[in-house]
Amino acid sequence: MDDNIAICGGVAYFAEHFAHEKYNSIWKMPSVLLTESLTLELEGQQQWPDDVTLYQQDEKYQILPDYANCIAVQTFLKINNLKFELVAKQNAEFMSPSGKLPFIKCGAFVIAEYESILSFVSNKGIGTSQRMDKAQWADMRAYMSLVNNVLQNAELYMCWYEKSYYDSVTWYRYSSVFSWPLNYILTWQKKQSVTKKLKVLGWTKKTKDQVLEDVKNCCHSLSERLDKNPYFFGEFPTELDALLYGHMFCILTGQPQIQELGSIIKNFPNLLEMCNRLETNYLMKK
Repeated sequence: MDDNIAICGGVAYFAEHFAHEKYNSIWKMPSVLLTESLTLELEGQQQWPDDVTLYQQDEKYQILPDYANCIAVQTFLKINNLKFELVAKQNAEFMSPSGKLPFIKCGAFVIAEYESILSFVSNKGIGTSQRMDKAQWADMRAYMSLVNNVLQNAELYMCWYEKSYYDSVTWYRYSSVFSWPLNYILTWQKKQSVTKKLKVLGWTKKTKDQVLEDVKNCCHSLSERLDKNPYFFGEFPTELDALLYGHMFCILTGQPQIQELGSIIKNFPNLLEMCNRLETNYLMKK
């Protein structure tokens, strides 16, 4: 595998341009990417439409961090009773305006990634976080940052940097969407991109044991914050509960090779109870 991947460096330019031309031509949206808060605010002031579509990768090709964010968005929309149609596409990553998943199509607009979708919904005055004071809201954002900076980076580390998991799971899942030679080229490109991000954040200097210890400390902080409450901020779930549920669900139901993370999570029963409560009260309702 390493020998085949080694040839990919010289064709990275070809891969980038060919792939985007090929996959973007499959399905073009008459829309713009909402990257500025002003645009989000103006569009968010309108009512939630009935024809919202949530796009994600086909589940059998999902890589853990992307899958966790997709589940988090689904959970957030469901706990706020927001209707959407779920559509799985093999080329969803290339359909996304930011190249990241998931994304929603809402009228003429496309909003990608968990944070931008939260902002879009929040600007409609929707969500239990609307009832928070400034201190609570800042507290919620701090813990969401903890989840993203530790759990999500740990997932990226395990999936793309930890060799045994990459070779046995990630490479096959990610590359199987593409035909040869793109299966090698684009998977190599993605691995380089994620590794570069992890290197900037200092995660490539960590051993796997250090990563697992970071996850343990993260879960401990979250567990202490939750304490004996049904959800992090009272009787109703918020953006934080939805985000953590997405990551915990995907880790606990993921491949056996990722259960080193799952074993850590299982040591925090109140976090598990919160996820079970959210699932029973909001996700299993018809």
